[in-house]
Amino acid sequence: MKSNVLIALFSLLPFFALYANEYQPVSMAGTQMVPIQDSKNNRQYALYIKLPKSYSTETAKRYPVLYFTDALWHMELLSGASYFLLEEMILVGISWQTDISEQVKAKEGGYFSRYRDYSVQPSKDAAKQEKYQFGQANRHVAFIKNDVFSYVDNTFRTKPHARTYFGFSLGGLFGAYALLTQPDMFKNYILGSPAIWRNSPYLFSKQSALLKDKNLKINVFISYGEREERLSKHVDELVTTLKGKQYPSISTIEHMVIDSSGHSDSFPMMGVASIKWLSSLTSEL
Repeated sequence: MKSNVLIALFSLLPFFALYANEYQPVSMAGTQMVPIQDSKNNRQYALYIKLPKSYSTETAKRYPVLYFTDALWHMELLSGASYFLLEEMILVGISWQTDISEQVKAKEGGYFSRYRDYSVQPSKDAAKQEKYQFGQANRHVAFIKNDVFSYVDNTFRTKPHARTYFGFSLGGLFGAYALLTQPDMFKNYILGSPAIWRNSPYLFSKQSALLKDKNLKINVFISYGEREERLSKHVDELVTTLKGKQYPSISTIEHMVIDSSGHSDSFPMMGVASIKWLSSLTSEL
């Protein structure tokens, strides 16, 4: 009797293994996650890096890099879009701070640090400011310039003059801040529904003299959803100002309104549209 039971159990083992394997994590081909420290502020982050298919075979070739914030949210879409539209590019996603406490992660979410890192001004609400520490975009810019760029350029075959930034919502605000204060940080800026609200006067008060440098030839893509009525007027204002003749460093501005979309549902469409736009700038990559 026992031997019959054992035989039956052993015969079922392949099915048990198949069932267990259904739930094993899947890794994205060509992608790696690398821990990195903000050396100035002693904070831990991670880089989500995807190399193009040709990277291992074309060993003399150098590649442009697409950097993006909110790495966990954006990697899959940008990976898919770039595979079909702009394959010859390195993707580098910058994570949220990884060494925050487990209690904060459980209560506020793993993305808690984005409120601090991507925002440009402190809150006037003392309680909110104490909790979120808004307004440290300048420190995050310094981290990317000093630590992230250094690691990526020293580790991979990159084209430092052909960097692109991609950010959405609060990440779009961060990109607008980088554009106005450190315009030479990236060659191309993709800003989806940038949460600038009433930040425009502050942003322009911090603008760099490099915006007058006509040799930079910066390209900018800005979008929002058609139903983002409260945000749209602020973005339109930003676009109108950037198109002014006082910014010879800005070569092209693509302003797109995503039809029949609000804030969140405009993201996938702007993601694909912006990569298609980027692929058209072949001479800039």
